[in-house]
Amino acid sequence: MSDLARDAGLAARLVTEAGRLAHAMRAEGLDAEQKTSVSDVVTAADRAAERLVVQTLAAERPADGVLGEEGSARDGTSGRTWVIDPVDGTYNFVAGLDWWCSALALRDGEDLLLGAVHHPASGTTYVGGPGVPATANGVALAPLADRPLADACLTTYLHPPFLGTEVGEAFARMASGAATVRMLGSGSMDAMAIASGRLHVLCQHSVPPWDELPGAAIIRAVGGETRHVEAAGRRWYVAGAPTAVAEVCAALSER
Repeated sequence: MSDLARDAGLAARLVTEAGRLAHAMRAEGLDAEQKTSVSDVVTAADRAAERLVVQTLAAERPADGVLGEEGSARDGTSGRTWVIDPVDGTYNFVAGLDWWCSALALRDGEDLLLGAVHHPASGTTYVGGPGVPATANGVALAPLADRPLADACLTTYLHPPFLGTEVGEAFARMASGAATVRMLGSGSMDAMAIASGRLHVLCQHSVPPWDELPGAAIIRAVGGETRHVEAAGRRWYVAGAPTAVAEVCAALSER
C-alpha cells in the first residue's frame, strides 16, 4: 500500500470517528454559541470532534501540520497540512437537519492530495483526490458527467445582507443561468452531492479552506473542475461539471 493510500485510509477513519462522535453528542443535547452571526454557530461537539482528529494526527502523523475551523493550528516539519472541519453545516446540525458532515483534507504545500467526508445521517464515508480513486463506502464513484449551466442544479449560498449590493448582483448574474438552485447549508455535503452526480455545480464567495478543500479533492477525483474567480471585490469558489463551472466564472466576471 502506498503512503498516500495509507493517508486516505487514515482520513476516512478520522472523519467517520469525528462524525459519529458529533452525532452522539447531538443526541444527548447541545447548546450552540453564536460566532459571527445567527447562522454561524459552534457547539461542544464541533470542538470535541476537532480535538479527536488533532490528537490522533499528533500520534500518527506527528510531522504534519494541522489547521482546524475551531482554532487548532500547528506547523509541521513535513510541509504537509491536514485541514479539519469537524462539523460542516453546524446550523443544520443544531437545528436537527441531516445535511451536515465531518470533513478533512490533506495538502502538501499548495498541492491538494486528498479529501474525506463522513455523512452520519446515511453512514456514508467519501474519500478521494487527484491521485486517490474516489469512493463512497469503498465503492467507486462514477466519472462526473459534464453539462452546461442551463441544465445544471446550482448549489450555493449568499448571506442576506449581501442582497442588493454589488456582491448580490454578481450572485444574481451567475445564479440566473442555472436550471435550478439549492441552498442546503453544508459546502462539503454539497460537494459530495456533485461528486455522486446528484447536483452539478457549486459557487460561493469567501470560502475558507476547511469548507473548500475536502470536497474539492473528491470532485477533482471524479473529473470535475475547481476554480477561483475575482468578482465584486470577493474571491469566489466554483466547482463541479467543467462546462457549468466555466459558465459560472464567465457570468461572475461580467461587468
